[in-house]
Amino acid sequence: MSDTQQAVFAAGCFWGVESRFRALPGVRDARVGYTGGSADNPTYRQVCGGGTGHAEAVEVDFDPDESSYAQLLDAFWGMHDPTQKDRQGPDVGSQYRSAIFYRDAAQKAEAEESRARAQKRFSRPIVTEIAAAGTFWMAEDYHQRYLEKRRGF
Repeated sequence: MSDTQQAVFAAGCFWGVESRFRALPGVRDARVGYTGGSADNPTYRQVCGGGTGHAEAVEVDFDPDESSYAQLLDAFWGMHDPTQKDRQGPDVGSQYRSAIFYRDAAQKAEAEESRARAQKRFSRPIVTEIAAAGTFWMAEDYHQRYLEKRRGF
């Protein structure tokens, strides 16, 4: 068994994104939180207020022997509309932006290659941000596994 690796994605409201990543083979854990902005220890209220620059994001722990980073990227492109700027469906604001936060040069290269491949499937330009991962601030406890708690999954 290999060491667990981490990946960070933003694709709209983090509740559904977390749930979808948790369902993938090889994913050991997923946490919701905030990243990509400038405020330390942000709260949900602050992030939704739009002043922090953070996105609602999911940090995924995965076993690369069971699911590669490339497979996680493929799942990411399929779980949201990466052509929508600062929104997903009814959720509007930069906190709902599409983003991949890479941990190292290899993840950055894979993310960029994956975005180029994914663009062939969309008629509009992909607006997904690809940026270096900064601090991942855990969201409040009531947001963790939110859909599981609400729907009894």
